[in-house]
Amino acid sequence: MTNEIRKAYLLGAERAVHLLATEEVARCWDKESVLPGMTVGGLAGHLARSVLQVEWFLDGEIVGADPVSPVRYYARLVGTSVPDSALNVGVRARSEETATAGPAAVAEQTRAAWQRLTQRLDREPADRRVAVLHRPGEEMLLDGYLQTRCVELAVHLDDLVLSVGAPNQTPGTTLAIAVDVLVAAARDRHGDQAVLHALARRERDADQSLRVL
Repeated sequence: MTNEIRKAYLLGAERAVHLLATEEVARCWDKESVLPGMTVGGLAGHLARSVLQVEWFLDGEIVGADPVSPVRYYARLVGTSVPDSALNVGVRARSEETATAGPAAVAEQTRAAWQRLTQRLDREPADRRVAVLHRPGEEMLLDGYLQTRCVELAVHLDDLVLSVGAPNQTPGTTLAIAVDVLVAAARDRHGDQAVLHALARRERDADQSLRVL
């Protein structure tokens, strides 16, 4: 499974690298994206961080905490659908900070990080842990963290191509991991009965149980 996850992640990251380098993204950088309150540049910065952060987390200090699973990473989130929640305000701030470098620099930084990761991930053992830097003291298994990055890549590649009018570029293997993680997170958060209603009896889905992000 390790090889499949890492290949799917790197494929998704490669698509992000290509999209970030397009003229469409650079031309629309300061315009509003399809996400309210976020510019195309901010959205591009957020997408780029799905590549950049992997290196940052790999270089973080490991303290031996019990690893958080990719399912719990998402299932426990609160305020995901509230634009002004602490979660979303923080995401926008970090994304816009990354975007201040400008489209050319963000594209180049992401390309360089992806190239290094294509070599580095091959050498990392299956039990490798990474530090979750925005949650001090937390750790994840590397492959678990890469599954969360597949989610971010799949979701935000879609957001960015819609924002700039480019073709959808998400690889099928990346999408499959993203869907698996998000459905599992919905089951963890709401329970199987609620998820069943969301899948088969939408008129009974009062809580939008499949909505995780």
